[in-house]
Amino acid sequence: MLQQRKTEPLLKITLLHAIEGRVRIGCRALFYLADHNADILDRLSSIDGVSELSISNLTANILIRYDSSYLDQASVIEAVEINLALYSFHAHRGEIAERNKTAVAERDVGSETISSMVRGLIATTAALVFSAARRGRPFTVAPGLGRLSSFQALTTLVLALPIMRSGLRAIRTTMRPNADSLSAAAIITSVLSGQSGSALAIIYLHQIAELLTAYTMKRTKSAIREMLAGDKGYIWRLKEDGTLEKIALEDARKEDNVVIHTGEKIGVDGEVIRGTGLVDQAAITGEYLPVIRKKGDAVFAGTTVKEGNLTVRATKVGAETAVTNIIRMVENATENKAPVQNHADRFSSLLLFLNILLFGVVYGATRNMSRALNMLVIDYSCGIRLSTAAALSAAINTAARNGVFIKGSSYIEDLSRADTLVLDKTGTVTKGAPEVVSVIPLNEKLTIMDVIRTAAAAEETSTHPMARAILAKAKSNGWSMPKHSEIHIIPGKGVETSIGRSVVRVGNKKFMNENGLHTHPFRTKAQAMALAGENIVYVAKGKAVIGVLGISDPLRDRMKKSLNRLRLEGIDDIVMLTGDLEQHAEIVANRMAMDRFESEQLPEDKARAVVQIQSEGGIVVMVGDGINDAAALAYADVGIALGKTRTDIAMEAADVTISGDNPMMLPAVVQLSKSTMRIIRQNFATAIGINTVALALGAVGVLPVFWGAVLHNSSTILVVGNSLRMLWYEM
Repeated sequence: MLQQRKTEPLLKITLLHAIEGRVRIGCRALFYLADHNADILDRLSSIDGVSELSISNLTANILIRYDSSYLDQASVIEAVEINLALYSFHAHRGEIAERNKTAVAERDVGSETISSMVRGLIATTAALVFSAARRGRPFTVAPGLGRLSSFQALTTLVLALPIMRSGLRAIRTTMRPNADSLSAAAIITSVLSGQSGSALAIIYLHQIAELLTAYTMKRTKSAIREMLAGDKGYIWRLKEDGTLEKIALEDARKEDNVVIHTGEKIGVDGEVIRGTGLVDQAAITGEYLPVIRKKGDAVFAGTTVKEGNLTVRATKVGAETAVTNIIRMVENATENKAPVQNHADRFSSLLLFLNILLFGVVYGATRNMSRALNMLVIDYSCGIRLSTAAALSAAINTAARNGVFIKGSSYIEDLSRADTLVLDKTGTVTKGAPEVVSVIPLNEKLTIMDVIRTAAAAEETSTHPMARAILAKAKSNGWSMPKHSEIHIIPGKGVETSIGRSVVRVGNKKFMNENGLHTHPFRTKAQAMALAGENIVYVAKGKAVIGVLGISDPLRDRMKKSLNRLRLEGIDDIVMLTGDLEQHAEIVANRMAMDRFESEQLPEDKARAVVQIQSEGGIVVMVGDGINDAAALAYADVGIALGKTRTDIAMEAADVTISGDNPMMLPAVVQLSKSTMRIIRQNFATAIGINTVALALGAVGVLPVFWGAVLHNSSTILVVGNSLRMLWYEM
């Protein structure tokens, strides 16, 4: 009753008919791919052995004739499956658009301005105050109109015009009432019965809800743009005479040569034409360590040069850049995400028609108005709607008390039905802050403290994440740094300084070898550390390497336990999507016993992977913490931002935000959602059962109207009370 009908997976391939050399294959995705027919046919016709093709989007099937001496049936089906998978993104968005056409036509509050909505709320507040002040002393405006003549009634009807227009439009366009239809009916009934104050209260609550919704939508979009736009609106353009010109970011053009200095954000997508530098690409790729970028390498807007200077030739500017594409994807996902139907409201709105029908049938059969009135007094909708709203509100309240913020009640239902978990790696599965996990001194004469103190002296002024890990290691142990000379940074290789008369170098193997320092004494141990997913840093003093450090991004505490509990809650597919390297991703995925992983993923790749899973019938929960996760969080059925390191953009794009660093809140919020839906199902059964008995007794004349109302309202109180149990739920 409450579960959405499970449709066939969007990309499922079905063999409809087959004879030798001819097959007809069905796939629901073809309904939505008419604009891509030519591309699909071109791809399939390029397969050797395929002779004839035709697609019917109306019946969602494709007819293929092939040379059976060259191809077999299984190969043809596999080719169709592989090629249609390339269009999963378009098919999924087409399905959402189609679903929106058949859904209840609700008013688009996001298109209204905040200022106009505030003015409407102020007007309603003033009308409520006036109505309360004139209680018992009606102020007549148009004598002769009866109850419609009062100032309160006329004001109420004027204020309710947007609601009534929306309600009528929904019935006219979809033949189904929406929330505004029910509100309009309640308002008109209240006015006609002389209770304009009640009608004003309905409008007042309606306007507050819409204002909060519109504010949230606009705040989300502005937060996305502010977070991704960076903290400066200018760049340095290199002029033909070799001088630098400071220009506004919006004035950048393709083919401009742009200079980016240490610590500055890159404002364009482009190719490095001069210089070498370390670039922090976490905002785009999710890599927790900066990468070396030199001549010929591509760089992206929104990333930061940590060390070095780069000259970049702009290839994409403004709206064409990768970072702007992330903004667009998040906003599109917010607009296109299929609206989860509130089953209680839809079901109760249909049952309102049943009450009206029963009224006509009983009165027509008995000519007894008392019996017929019971059919209107005893209705299903009140208990169902109120108890469902109470259960969902109580669940959201309980989650908030435990530091979990759920943006809408529909996500509770999606969480209860989810079967796939998609995780980002850096900052989600891992802590997102590199730590020194291994220290190997050269010999027994040197201690771990000696190696760390020496390395910390060379890294003191560096902003590199691995440098911060070394400094944190020294600080946490209370080890002071020896006095040293000026520090020199060699981008992509390491750093060097002097302690006394000895030159100290800290960096990678290449840096050591270039300076005649041999790393072979550490070869075996370094290989083992690398296989464990650690980044290797050598420490040299004078003419010898004195130690090697292993630095890695440690796994988040209790994450493995959290994933195990999620499997017990019905999550049977756990996937990791990360921008990090395959070697690091594989190690983490194996340790966490995940089903699969994808490495070196850009934000749009993550979003497409989520859509691919959805297209195959999966209900996806995406967990992330960074800007690079924002698009995937928005496209998922439920996006969850986890951890203290999460960015504002992740919080805005996500549907659920977990404020702490405790991964055990993931299974806890899923358990909460399942308990909530279980209570809602109990309430449906109780309300329908009691009211059905009451309607039957009222129709045959056994139950008077008064006791019918008592029984109906008692059942409503019972199911609402059952819902409020969620206020005391222990997460």
